[in-house]
Amino acid sequence: MWLTGRLVPDHKTIADFRKDNGGAIRQVCTRFVALCREMGLLSGNSVAIDGSKFKAVNNRDRNFTRAKMERRRAQVEESVARYLQQLDTADRQDPSDTLAAKTSRLKDKIAKLGEEMKRLAELEAQMLASPDSQVSLTDPDARSMATSGRGSGVVGYNVQVAVETEHHLIVAHEVTNAGSDRAQLATMAKKAKAVLGTDALDAVADRGYFSGEEILACERAGITVTLPKPMTSGAKADGRFGKQDFVYKPEDDVYRCPAGETLTFHYTNVENGLTLRRYWTTACKTCPIKNRCTPAKERRITRWEHEDVLDAMQRRLDENPRAMRVRRETVEHPFGTMKARMGATHFLMKTLPRVSGEMALHVLAYNLTRVLNIMGSKPLRAAIRA
Repeated sequence: MWLTGRLVPDHKTIADFRKDNGGAIRQVCTRFVALCREMGLLSGNSVAIDGSKFKAVNNRDRNFTRAKMERRRAQVEESVARYLQQLDTADRQDPSDTLAAKTSRLKDKIAKLGEEMKRLAELEAQMLASPDSQVSLTDPDARSMATSGRGSGVVGYNVQVAVETEHHLIVAHEVTNAGSDRAQLATMAKKAKAVLGTDALDAVADRGYFSGEEILACERAGITVTLPKPMTSGAKADGRFGKQDFVYKPEDDVYRCPAGETLTFHYTNVENGLTLRRYWTTACKTCPIKNRCTPAKERRITRWEHEDVLDAMQRRLDENPRAMRVRRETVEHPFGTMKARMGATHFLMKTLPRVSGEMALHVLAYNLTRVLNIMGSKPLRAAIRA
């Protein structure tokens, strides 16, 4: 500070540098992770994967989905009806200057609402032309996403990270505008495996990542995944037996039901690109506990052709129930730290490429402080000079 005469960069200089050098910032972030590996901080083969929603520079009122468009149009129509009713009331009153001014104001409001209906029609055309039926006016890449709070949401981005479980360093990250984590597992796990340079990788995630295709893709890439199945059984919710109450016998390719009957294979069909096998038994008609199983003629069980991969994953989770605690302790801390540093507004840049560069800067800052806390500044400076 003394050498520069307390000269500091203007905030616009910093903002322009961040905006114009997003690609270089991402490369520096990647290179620092490689440096951590060279220093022996990434010698493990286990990561925790998670995603979190970050706010974009886009107010919720400037994002439109089908539901929001319908609500906004209903509000406008309700306001128009109310103003027209007030005009009818005014027509039945004696003329006066005050009444004339009020009538003029009501007509102006109705005209503005007419313009708003035209604007909504134009926005609806843009929304319907969008692949995900959404349009954001300030940041065109930002999307409306549900959050963990009931009935809450945010207009922003879904940031994915893979954090190694020993030193809690972020080894891979990606910014997406997909509201769900379901299709992100294989991509993030493969990125983490490439960064760590291991032949095999253990990855743990929460139930939001459960997807048979994604888990199978990880298995084929040499990645062992552990995550819980979501409890979506309608039968279980109604107090009846769920699929987990039926035991599969791989040696005979049959299921055993809670009543001890055998459900045999009958046919195969394809739904949504998945090959599914159907099992049932004719003994349901005389079963004494049928009312606890199904209201239909017989209970049918569906099995995916690669469900053995999901069964193996469930066994791993049963044998290591602490895996979910390790995931929570590993991956939720980085998100909390970065959001605290970013403040209430989160992202300051617009559009996905620039937001990705901004996120890389935050990930770099997080990893840098983690390494400083682990090793101190002298070993880090020595490693950088080397």
